[in-house]
Amino acid sequence: MDTSIFCYTGTGNSLWVARKLGAFLGSSETIPINHCKHESLRCDSERIGLVFPVHIWGVPPPVVQFISQLKADPGQYFFAVGVNAGQIAATLIQVQDLLQKKRLRLSSGFSIELPSNYIVWRGAISKEKQQKKFTAAMHKLERMATIIRNKEVLPPEKGSFWQNPFFSWAYRKSYPHIGKMDKTFFADEKCNACGICSKICPANNITMTGGKPVWRHHCEQCFACIQWCPEEAVQAGKNTKNKIRYHHPDISLKDMLACAPGKDK
Repeated sequence: MDTSIFCYTGTGNSLWVARKLGAFLGSSETIPINHCKHESLRCDSERIGLVFPVHIWGVPPPVVQFISQLKADPGQYFFAVGVNAGQIAATLIQVQDLLQKKRLRLSSGFSIELPSNYIVWRGAISKEKQQKKFTAAMHKLERMATIIRNKEVLPPEKGSFWQNPFFSWAYRKSYPHIGKMDKTFFADEKCNACGICSKICPANNITMTGGKPVWRHHCEQCFACIQWCPEEAVQAGKNTKNKIRYHHPDISLKDMLACAPGKDK
């Protein structure tokens, strides 16, 4: 393949972006990061892409680990896509720095805005507003594909001047504690022990005990367990019970389970 797109996803936004971008590029493959054996990870594709959601205004821990263990050559074209709800902040600068430590270059970095899945703050926006974001994203992805195909070198996109220092500080302060941010997660009386939350978790953080999910405190804050629960039984504290769930409408549960750890592509 000319292009390998490595994707990390929780509620399907980033998987959708990776697939659409791959279709525009042609001669590409989308590879879930959870399928990669990091200890022997090497990619020889001409172009290497990273597509991931922005978590707490920065790069999710699994993507940080993936970059640290990726083996590639300085001459390969690297691009990154940070999927966010409107605040990319300095996330792509962080990717640039992580690659530089490995003597690799981020040739281009893009922000794609899609509906938020951070249900702790708010539920899903209306279908009409969602569709506007999908349409705008498709137009931008087509433009991005031309840049990537031509191997253009551009500075990574970033947030406004005020965003970057504040949100970067918040990310650094939060990063060591992300794993334990599942302490408020629980399944309420609607839980029917289907086990989807356990199967879909990209961190293998949930086990089923006595017919109920138990979170083991190495969470990645992707909210897949909350957003994909068919009974809307998974909650994060007291603020999510009556909020509308969101996952990308073009991504199925089967798609997501195929991206989970230990699953074949």
